Amino acid sequence: MNKCLHTELSSHEETRCQFNGGPRAIKLGIDVHQDFYVVVCQVGGSNPKPPQRFQKEAFLHWAAKLARSGIKVHAVYEACGFGFTLQRQLSALSIQCHVVCPQKLDEQNRRVKTDGLDAKALCLKLDRFVQGNRAALALVRVPTEEEEQLRAIHRQREQLVKARKQLEAQGRSLLVNHGLEPVQNWWKPRTFAALQVSDWMKALLQNSQPILIGLEEKIAALTVQLQRAASPDQPRGLGKMTSVIIDREVGDWHRFRNRRQIASYTGLCPGEYSSANTRLQRCVTKHGNPRLRAALVELAWRLVRLQPNYHPVHKWRQILAKGALATGAARKKAIVAVARQLAVDLWRIKTGRLRAEELGLIN
Repeated sequence: MNKCLHTELSSHEETRCQFNGGPRAIKLGIDVHQDFYVVVCQVGGSNPKPPQRFQKEAFLHWAAKLARSGIKVHAVYEACGFGFTLQRQLSALSIQCHVVCPQKLDEQNRRVKTDGLDAKALCLKLDRFVQGNRAALALVRVPTEEEEQLRAIHRQREQLVKARKQLEAQGRSLLVNHGLEPVQNWWKPRTFAALQVSDWMKALLQNSQPILIGLEEKIAALTVQLQRAASPDQPRGLGKMTSVIIDREVGDWHRFRNRRQIASYTGLCPGEYSSANTRLQRCVTKHGNPRLRAALVELAWRLVRLQPNYHPVHKWRQILAKGALATGAARKKAIVAVARQLAVDLWRIKTGRLRAEELGLIN
């Protein structure tokens, strides 16, 4: 076990926590892995200590000792596939833990990457953040456990739909590879019974057919569960499942203070590359929640057909209407503009700033 686990802060280190009048604090940069953590500790404004490797339980025990020392402790790690469990565990120890967007931490472009260097870079960014530079960290909002549980339902449904499509495509590929016409929904009982294929091929398809039927049943059950959670009184075309997905991906609508924040969160704002007198706007940034972005674009296409009086739809009708003489690129740009404005209008509705009728949305 790392001997630093048993090392208490010396009185000299505690004295050094004061740095040019700065906060008396300990900063921890953490590189998270499945079985262990690599941690770099900085006491006050001193140089970061060498990286240390902890097993999970050992790190929490060591962090608890730091928290009991009476000195403010801050920690940071990158958002990853291991979720927000560590953040909640450290918060329970009264340690202020931040989660940041994954990013390139080799700022000097030395082309050297190790767990220790990543943890040190995070620690140095955290030090600037604690000193008052709020732009030093690109913070990620940590959802509540209830929000995570709710959004896990439609995310699992999305994964099951993807698995069903893959297995279905594999069956069609087998037919095409042997000179047969592909059959849509070949796995459904009636269609499968009527397939005119050789016995060996049917035996191969039969390996996947029960799995596809089971997936379809689970998808249908989750669809019903999501639709039941939707509000019964909502504008035409919004869709029960779509509305639930948007609400659960956003979480708390009140966390956005203005329309620019919600629009930026969708990733539907144009990118920009400007310098001096030159201004160049590029394609959308795709910065933010990809599931929310997909749901908004899908909903925007639906509103083009079902809500013709909705202001953004009316504005872009010449391009989006059926049969309009517009290129595919122009239609994509127009629907992105509708989806971006739709996110802002949903925020206004959910926070009570406007009613749906005032925006031209009818029930």
